[in-house]
Amino acid sequence: MTTTTAVWRRIDTPGHDACRLTHPAGGWQIEGTAIFVQGSAHAHLAYRVSCNDEWQTRDASVHGWLGPRSVELTVRRTDNGEWMLNGAAVDGLSECVDLDLGFTPATNLLQLRRIALHEGEGKDVPVAWLNVGDGTLSLLRQRYERRGVRTYWYEAPRFEYAAMLDVDDSGFPKRYPDLWEAQG
Repeated sequence: MTTTTAVWRRIDTPGHDACRLTHPAGGWQIEGTAIFVQGSAHAHLAYRVSCNDEWQTRDASVHGWLGPRSVELTVRRTDNGEWMLNGAAVDGLSECVDLDLGFTPATNLLQLRRIALHEGEGKDVPVAWLNVGDGTLSLLRQRYERRGVRTYWYEAPRFEYAAMLDVDDSGFPKRYPDLWEAQG
């Protein structure tokens, strides 16, 4: 089984995230733990996202706490492309193939691996975006453009965010400007 790891430091607020990518039979999996401050609340979130061999999201879980509130979220993408959050169907996500966990840079790897851009190519990548703060799953429109061997221009208009992401050989972001920076 292939294993790749990454550790990041939050830049915009105190925090860290440690993650590993594995390739068990039949797909890919990332799992990690993020510890950070969100507003005045401390957070400790363990996460796991499973994909098939084509990097399409199958399911995910997030558990831990955000301030005084416990977090227990499960996400599943059915074979017919329907998204479920804690067992309830979520409308408006039929065009999404990827899950983006809003509190970690780890899930960008899954999207980049699936779209497999060549230098000079770009692609709009709508994702199912999990907001643990309010426990919702919603559409997030994004765009990636591969500018170099390890650089991608990234845009998320909903958050008025655009920046050049630097990635390592595996595809994990090394530099996520103003938000995350790889350690070690």
